[in-house]
Amino acid sequence: MSKGREGPAAGSGATAVLLRYLREQNRPYSAQDVFGNLQREHGLGKAEQLPAAGDAELRVLDAEIAARSAEVQALLQGCRQLEAELKDLSGAMTTADMAREVEELRKDCASYTERLERIKSATNRVTPEEKEKVCSEQKLYCKEWRRRKRMATELLDAILEGYPKSKKQFFEEVGIETDEDHNVTLPAAV
Repeated sequence: MSKGREGPAAGSGATAVLLRYLREQNRPYSAQDVFGNLQREHGLGKAEQLPAAGDAELRVLDAEIAARSAEVQALLQGCRQLEAELKDLSGAMTTADMAREVEELRKDCASYTERLERIKSATNRVTPEEKEKVCSEQKLYCKEWRRRKRMATELLDAILEGYPKSKKQFFEEVGIETDEDHNVTLPAAV
């Protein structure tokens, strides 16, 4: 036999070789694949076979596999929990960021408080009656604006019926400027 190799006649030594091989490879193999691979490594002949492991050894191996599988599942669960915690912590503000944010909010609050005090202490406040009067005047003026614009449009349309040139040319000749020429729109009602 070659140096450092155990033959199949070694009994439990063959089992140790088989077990060591499976652990090193860490892959599932069929019995035929294992036999073929070990035959190449250890020079086993076709007539020679590894002794069958006893039922007790198989139960021990099955128990070890089950324990390792449970351990792997526990480790995977722990990794998932740690990844979730890392994600939460990565998205959270640091203490320094939080301190800067609090300072900015305090400055904003102070400026708003100062502005509120200036508004409260102002002597030229508009009373609700004055506001109502201004709003009603605005409504009246907007209503009048609409009425006059409608009248002017109707009058111009009547003139343009018999005018040989375009509306734009007529407005240029006469010198009429429209609200649209100056981008003026009627204010919305208050």
